[in-house]
Amino acid sequence: MKKFSLFTGSLIAGISVALGAFGAHAWKNYLRDINRLETFETAARYQMYGGIILLILGVWQMQISNKYLKTAGYMIFAGAIIFPGALYMICITQSVLWGAVAPIGGLAYMTGLGLMAYATLKQ
Repeated sequence: MKKFSLFTGSLIAGISVALGAFGAHAWKNYLRDINRLETFETAARYQMYGGIILLILGVWQMQISNKYLKTAGYMIFAGAIIFPGALYMICITQSVLWGAVAPIGGLAYMTGLGLMAYATLKQ
């Protein structure tokens, strides 16, 4: 599981940097025109948060491994895909219907972080 967390965390964080740069430069005028620059920036920021959390989990799992941290990794991964992905889709499709998907990613993030807190108490 530590390899999964470290690999996916690195990948998600790297993609966040690439998409953030794309949004800040190549797509900036388009995002301003559709009034979604802030939405895109939020997506890139929360994608980076997910990547960083996964990297922390990977390092933590080098020291201790349990089912709570394993499940937390999957939940954070899901959150790092679903939440920013829904926000990116709002920007790409200009359909606010994707806003109904974003809370699922947020819930996955919160569940993963809650499992990390619980794993701390169980140590």
